[in-house]
Amino acid sequence: MKHVIIGTAGHVDHGKTLLIKALTGIDTDRLIEEKKRGITIELGFAHLDWPDGTQAGIVDVPGHEKFIKNMLAGAGGIDLAMLVIAADDGVMPQTVEHLDILTLLGIRDGLTVITKADTVDPEWLEMMQEEIREKTKGSFLEGKPIVAVSAYTGQGIPELKEMLRKLVQDAEEKSLRIPFRLPVDRVFSVEGFGTVVTGTLIEGAVNEGDLAELVPSGVQTRIRNLQVHGKNVETAYAGQRVAINLAGLKKEDIQRGNSIAKPGSVRVSRMLDVRLQNLADSRRVIRNDSQVHLFHGAAVLLAKVVLFGREELKPGESCYAQLRLTEPIATKNGDRFVIRFFSPLETVGGGVILDDQPRRHKRSDPNIQKILELKESGSRDDVTVQLLTEFGTRLPTAAQLVAKLQREEADIEGELQDLCSWGRAVEALPGRYVAAAVIDRVWKDCQEVMALYHRLNPLHAGIQPAELRQKLFKGMERSCADALIGILHQEGKLRRQGDRFALSDFKVTLTKRQRGIREKLLKIYTAAGIETPITDHVMEGFPANERAEAKQVLESLLTSGELVILTPQICLYRDTYQEILHTAKRHFETNDSLTLAQLRDLLNTSRKYAQALVEYFDKIHITRKDGDVHYLDQGF
Repeated sequence: MKHVIIGTAGHVDHGKTLLIKALTGIDTDRLIEEKKRGITIELGFAHLDWPDGTQAGIVDVPGHEKFIKNMLAGAGGIDLAMLVIAADDGVMPQTVEHLDILTLLGIRDGLTVITKADTVDPEWLEMMQEEIREKTKGSFLEGKPIVAVSAYTGQGIPELKEMLRKLVQDAEEKSLRIPFRLPVDRVFSVEGFGTVVTGTLIEGAVNEGDLAELVPSGVQTRIRNLQVHGKNVETAYAGQRVAINLAGLKKEDIQRGNSIAKPGSVRVSRMLDVRLQNLADSRRVIRNDSQVHLFHGAAVLLAKVVLFGREELKPGESCYAQLRLTEPIATKNGDRFVIRFFSPLETVGGGVILDDQPRRHKRSDPNIQKILELKESGSRDDVTVQLLTEFGTRLPTAAQLVAKLQREEADIEGELQDLCSWGRAVEALPGRYVAAAVIDRVWKDCQEVMALYHRLNPLHAGIQPAELRQKLFKGMERSCADALIGILHQEGKLRRQGDRFALSDFKVTLTKRQRGIREKLLKIYTAAGIETPITDHVMEGFPANERAEAKQVLESLLTSGELVILTPQICLYRDTYQEILHTAKRHFETNDSLTLAQLRDLLNTSRKYAQALVEYFDKIHITRKDGDVHYLDQGF
């Protein structure tokens, strides 16, 4: 499923919060001070769901000039923008500034919403629309829809929801192959849980239990719990608003502006090489050695601007520059940023990071322009990606790439790290890499295999990993095949169902008669306990005209894990099997081995069922047989 964040932008008191409430039913003003003053100070969050299953998160960012820092923190995770302009007020200074910020941050799509449409006449609305078209010329909102609404009367709200649905469906899907990263915009403690941070997951996918790093401090932690829209989840994906419960960290260990990331995936530096842009409508000239506020994600730091090849940067111009910061910052190449003047405090420009850990350049160095041009073009990276693509699913090492490219291994390793951080390559196994284009090809083949399997086996929960490996990667090293399948699972394209894989949107659908058969089968197996009737006898209990379907439904229960098959004729209900496992595990806590007779006595069952169980334990490597005795193998 695609995960998209919609962000509001616009002047204070133009009705952003009320608009979100009309769209979602959620009031994003959560602070007492906000209720009291009637303006949004902190970031507010809501989610919008459509009947067809389309979903989006919404960030309500502050409009007041004094709260521009919070607006920037929210804008960093936005995919689509709603520029909100009140009909009775028109375009205001913060309207223009917010639009500039969204443009600098690389947002590519959205629409403009005229609120309070019920307070003006149609002629005024037409005049406003013309003004908006003029103000958005040259921006990503040029030529995009303009819709007039009233949150009080409901005018235009259904039309706006439909426009947003189409924008969400057309939005570019984020790469989940990039190591996860979440800029922290809020930190708090929850009694009984500990430290919790919130933010928009801007890259990758993060799982409950994953190791994580707090940057720039470098402190290691673990993801104890994840929540999306107030619900516990096992995995969160880029484009979702996420709350993360962190193990081993106190509230005071974390600051707003820090990031939670996959360990080792983000570099820390006090200098950044950048392409710097001075806004066309800026009223300031950026001079060499200017002091600025750098906004990156939720972080705000002081920086000195060192311009290359010139002494000043006028409105509408761009150039290469180095930003030298007073504190360390955790960034990635390709990240976008905004700068505001130190005094007077106003947005003047921004740009993109070309080198997140450069050396200190001399302004007189004649090669610096060529070096940064090469980094901006990415031409050398393209050669490495092409070679990775040629290796295909063989997962080459850095040393293998070095042999082909005839370059230094340290140079290649750094380049591979960058390619992985941008999602152009993935470290599928430690020290072994695959191009993103190759994964795309694997996914295309996988879709065809899975779609055919689901069509032929509509009641199966999914395909067994060994069968999927055989169909996709015949003859490939198992660890490589599992790594590639694991990438598709991590991206949410494949769903794990017990010991099987299914397409993420696949669901077993039973007819009314099949549902009745399912209930009857479950009743038989739950009531029987350990000594279940053999499969043939179970099938004989159904009318002749239902037996074929009964076998299919039984297979469905086995593939979903609700029943466990010990032998072709002996199946157990899942809970019964778990109780047996618990009994066997307790036995091994005080014993080194297990015999068939011991298991029979422990379970108070017959030899027939004890033998089926102990042979099944050997088969799945819980135990291993040595003569008539069974010892722990991989264990429980």
